[in-house]
Amino acid sequence: MPLRNRKVGADSAGRIFAGRSSMAGLRAWVSAGCVATLIGFGIGQAAAQQAGAMQDRIDELAPAFETYLQAGMKAANVPGVAVGIVHGDKLVYTKAFGVKERTKPDPVTPDTIFQIGSTTKAFLSATLAQAVDAGKLKWDDRVVDRMPEFQLGDPWVGRDFRMLDLPAQRSGLGPYVYDGLGLLGFDQQTMIRALEDAPAVGIFRSDFAYLNIPHMIAGRILAETYGVAAWSDVVKKGILDPLGMAATSWTPEVIETAPDHAVGHRATDTDPVAIPFHASFPYGFGPAGNLNSNVPDVSRWLRMQLARGIFGENVIVSEANLDVTWTPRVAMTERVSYAVGWVVTATPNGRIIWHNGGTTGFGAHVGFVPDRDIGLIVLSNLENNGFPDAVAQWFYDRLMGNPQVDNVALMLTALHAKQDQAKRVANQKPLGTIPPFGPYAGTYASRVLGDATVREVDGKLQMVLETSEAVLDLKPIALDTFEARLQPSGAFAVVAAMTGDDVLTPVRFERDGNGVITGLRWTAPAMPQLFERQR
Repeated sequence: MPLRNRKVGADSAGRIFAGRSSMAGLRAWVSAGCVATLIGFGIGQAAAQQAGAMQDRIDELAPAFETYLQAGMKAANVPGVAVGIVHGDKLVYTKAFGVKERTKPDPVTPDTIFQIGSTTKAFLSATLAQAVDAGKLKWDDRVVDRMPEFQLGDPWVGRDFRMLDLPAQRSGLGPYVYDGLGLLGFDQQTMIRALEDAPAVGIFRSDFAYLNIPHMIAGRILAETYGVAAWSDVVKKGILDPLGMAATSWTPEVIETAPDHAVGHRATDTDPVAIPFHASFPYGFGPAGNLNSNVPDVSRWLRMQLARGIFGENVIVSEANLDVTWTPRVAMTERVSYAVGWVVTATPNGRIIWHNGGTTGFGAHVGFVPDRDIGLIVLSNLENNGFPDAVAQWFYDRLMGNPQVDNVALMLTALHAKQDQAKRVANQKPLGTIPPFGPYAGTYASRVLGDATVREVDGKLQMVLETSEAVLDLKPIALDTFEARLQPSGAFAVVAAMTGDDVLTPVRFERDGNGVITGLRWTAPAMPQLFERQR
């Protein structure tokens, strides 16, 4: 989920798998006795031999994997990481590296709790599958029949939008559209209403674009369907409790008070900066990215996936509807597709089903290889810069015999290029002569966001959003064009600490033929909004 590129979850989900650390943790290797137990359950000798060979391969890869991961942590300045590998219906390897908070010595442990960001989306898809299993809804139910207030700019698309479309990332809208409203203090209902103003930039059901608000909508529909207050109640009863995921939660208060939790970090040009937890993000987005969890709990989730919906002796999700969530729905690249809460990568030696998670302070990767009975968990306490995916891809490639690439090196090259570009933009001086700010001052109104006041304070221009009371500092960059940044004041001091100096959106004041200012427009593709001048 980054605002800069730190979007709910997003965690760079569109990216193809493209420390000075102390260590703590443990390894739990599968013993020969476990293989014998598997045979007792009827897997058969050939399957047992295959399982043993896979376990041998995991054991063989572990030392090099740890070395690569720790070198990558140092190069990418990641404070702490916890890793787990699932095989044979067990968590067969878990280890922790680094620290829970950069400036403190407390080490990460295998039980440390992290925000897991958009890996939550797969939990949403599983709860949808359970609702279909129970006959409470159908994948092809129209969203407007479940939520009449749901509207899009294209009325036909809005009417034809189905429940399956909500988590399938093929809406035709632009990436991350209106995620930023949550950080500006607007509620879920406002974000949903704003979708009517979102322009279509792709073809419905044909073009991939990563969004978060549709998942929020699906969660609200599920809560209403089950007659409970929130999606968190649905996932607790349907997934977390049956799987024994007792350490998993969905509020900032619970993770912050947990004895063994990591602190999130925002990347900077130097060392990462620890940031606070806040209700707005990711928790305000519900099933788009609100879960906190740890390696042992997520391993239970992957065991259920690898067992095709079964955990212990219980059917959690039917195999048929679980398969719906694994099935590609829209192409992202030639080899990568988005399914329903999962990403599916086709490799020379099999498919990988995975998702990553990114919040303002955490990065995660959760994935599995069904044909190899392997699951992988990488949790980190730095905003998702691609590191969890890079180390995960290293492991998958070597486990599966795919071409071997230094994924961390590729990730760092791309990251440094992005940072250099951001510095160039930040250091740009205003183009041309900037006129006096007085004519910009006044009251403006948005159909969705309500009134806003533009004012000059101490020689600087500000925009105050009256509904949420957020104050945006407007920095001039050209004639009638400004960059809006959240002012770290009042209730938004914590939010600003999370986002840093990110530009929320460029702002352009509009004039009529006589040069009179008639309105202002937010022009970021993810935050399009028109405020008409009132006086």
